[in-house]
Amino acid sequence: MRLGLGSYAYRWNIGIKDQVPVHPMSPFDVLDAAEALGLDLVQYADNMPLEALSAPDLEQLAAQAREKGITLEVGTQCFNAEQVAQYIDICKVISSRILRVALDAADAEIPVAELAEQLRPLVADAKAAGIRIAIENHFNYPSPRMVELLEAVNDPALGVCLDVANSICAGEWPEETIALLAPYTINLHLKDYVIDPDPYGVGFRICGVPLGTGRADIPWILDQLAHCDADMSVIVEHWLPLGASLEEAMAQEQPWLDRTVAAARDFIKGR
Repeated sequence: MRLGLGSYAYRWNIGIKDQVPVHPMSPFDVLDAAEALGLDLVQYADNMPLEALSAPDLEQLAAQAREKGITLEVGTQCFNAEQVAQYIDICKVISSRILRVALDAADAEIPVAELAEQLRPLVADAKAAGIRIAIENHFNYPSPRMVELLEAVNDPALGVCLDVANSICAGEWPEETIALLAPYTINLHLKDYVIDPDPYGVGFRICGVPLGTGRADIPWILDQLAHCDADMSVIVEHWLPLGASLEEAMAQEQPWLDRTVAAARDFIKGR
């Protein structure tokens, strides 16, 4: 397994929705951060859309990654045939062998047969370029429906980007999600979480913690993926809460990430 940095590990330093720092991290900054962490893989997700880069900047990003010996992967959010086609072209420029896409509630409304029909030519184009499309189990796309979609397309160039916690939002416990999606997994998003009861007893809250300090059974998860390619990307992320201010969250991201990367190295050692 090959450890890599996901751009969502710098959610607050990059900025998201209405929480945007004065000087947001750039794709080049994330590349430098990966190098400083001793990682040789970066996956840019939809919080850092590479489509926003000019063609010369995209070429420069690819060149700097090559100079640093860092492999790049790329991802986008909701499924859209035109956008996926655009990202296949981006993959070619930066030599990405993985294109991560995410399906969510709106995509779940599309009949599986229709979605499969839209995916087939894109998967064929990706496959011809040596790229595999990895669909992430996002918050509101049920895993059984994803399995139905994968089997309808039935192509090894289409697989799963398995996130170990996202599908709690879809009413699935992680063990259920992982059992369903592990056979199709080609990319892994690794994070940890806790479930804290409300102090007044009115429910509970699920929130992120540094890897290895929460409820996620990381060794068990990795055991379920023992059949995957030996060099499969394991992308570290986290759910660091916003807290009192954006500045506070920004200051906490690097310490959280340092702990998470150290723990991830221990977990994947020898795998």
